[in-house]
Amino acid sequence: MRIYKEFAFDAAHHLPHVFPAGHPNHRLHGHSYRVRLTLEGEPDPESGLIRNLGDLVEWISILREALDHRYLNEDVPGLEKPSIETIAVWIWRRLKPDLPELAQVGVYRDSAGEGCEYEGGLE
Repeated sequence: MRIYKEFAFDAAHHLPHVFPAGHPNHRLHGHSYRVRLTLEGEPDPESGLIRNLGDLVEWISILREALDHRYLNEDVPGLEKPSIETIAVWIWRRLKPDLPELAQVGVYRDSAGEGCEYEGGLE
């Protein structure tokens, strides 16, 4: 069984290592991101829950503080090349050690119809 909690943040970045000069993504630009944290497991017989989703509020607050309204390339160590893939792995690495039920991190740019869903393996 899987459950999830979502949060959003806005941030700026540029991708000069991917796109040539003159391309819009080479220049500084911003996105509104949506993140989905998916947990997997068996519901506890006593509570009926895999985990209380309210427990994620503190972790989400920490992640939002690190990411929201930041210049990802320069303000966030480990996101010097901030693709949606890199952001998903960055979030996974911060949560998985303390959140063993974490099964997937999804990072989405809904306005562009793009996203990345990461289930571990690169950490």
